[in-house]
Amino acid sequence: MGNLLNTTEVITRVIASENNWIEGNSIQQLEATAKLKGIKMAVGLPDLHAGKGYPVGAAFLSKGWIYPALVGNDIGCGMGLWQTELKTSKIKRDKWSSALQLDGPWDGDTGRWLESYGLPSILFDRSIGTIGGGNHFAELQQVEEIYDLDAVNALGIDEKRLHLLVHSGSRGLGEVALRKHVDAFGHCGLEDESSDANLYIGRHDQAVKWARANRSLIAHRFLSSLRSDGSKVLDLDHNTVTPREIDGERYWLHRKGASPSDSGALVIPGSRGTFSYLVQPLGEQLNNAYSLAHGAGRKWVRSDVKGRLSHKYKVDDLRKTNLGSVVICENKALIYEEAPQAYKNIDIVIQDMVDAELIKVLATLRPVITYKTRRKK
Repeated sequence: MGNLLNTTEVITRVIASENNWIEGNSIQQLEATAKLKGIKMAVGLPDLHAGKGYPVGAAFLSKGWIYPALVGNDIGCGMGLWQTELKTSKIKRDKWSSALQLDGPWDGDTGRWLESYGLPSILFDRSIGTIGGGNHFAELQQVEEIYDLDAVNALGIDEKRLHLLVHSGSRGLGEVALRKHVDAFGHCGLEDESSDANLYIGRHDQAVKWARANRSLIAHRFLSSLRSDGSKVLDLDHNTVTPREIDGERYWLHRKGASPSDSGALVIPGSRGTFSYLVQPLGEQLNNAYSLAHGAGRKWVRSDVKGRLSHKYKVDDLRKTNLGSVVICENKALIYEEAPQAYKNIDIVIQDMVDAELIKVLATLRPVITYKTRRKK
């Protein structure tokens, strides 16, 4: 299969069934990106949707070239899962919801936290431990159903404990890295052995490390607010560019909103009103560029959501979900933009990957409390 990448043809595919909703603009963006110099494979995953010039929910393999614009400004954004000491039998939604406050700088020793991750002590230290805007969140979850008990046990997951899923990235640090590139080169790629490429990769890798430190501190802040603690189960990035050896040759794997399928089990979240899925990748994974969906994927653009929903739902209606969970989001515009209705059906997204024999579902997770922001704007 690796030899196929050495042909002059670019492999372009979308992994989605007829039941899935894939907008035409996202396909056009995928096809346009596939024409960039050095691109050998372009894969649209079941959560594919249009982004700012490039599709989200996509992965690209290139040879000889790196494209920072494909990674975007939130370098290192990803999902981390922590098993908490909180018991499913003693859920206190209202009390816990009142106690949570994750906006604003952390009042702990940020310098020491950053240094523990091998980072400079004052590197965006006022942002470390904050979730950010858009689709980022920290969500307390309980195990809903287990489909492979042995695999779940092997991960150390205890269904009697609550779990915390954190989705966040590198905040302003990733924006700086992309801006430096765009200011100098626009959206042009970089030859992978050039000094400019090496400079970008250095900034990229630092942002990835910062994003992991950020998710870990968010988890610490969240659980400390509830007078609890937890242990990390997994933490994977979905906005990155990394070297990949295939048949003895080096390629560059660009992921934009694409979960890695070469790093073990992972969580693929739905919207805040649906289940999340704990899954295990299957098989070789080259056909899908070693990547899987990172969520449900947007169905509606942000600017359209309030107009579509405000006549039907008040803000308070969106603060509780059909699954009985609580949503902490005091920004009235954001709570509409991130409404479950604005996203595709996560069950279809997962089923598409099951049918393609890319994953096995290990368990489902039910939301309990989803934290987005206390800020009004």
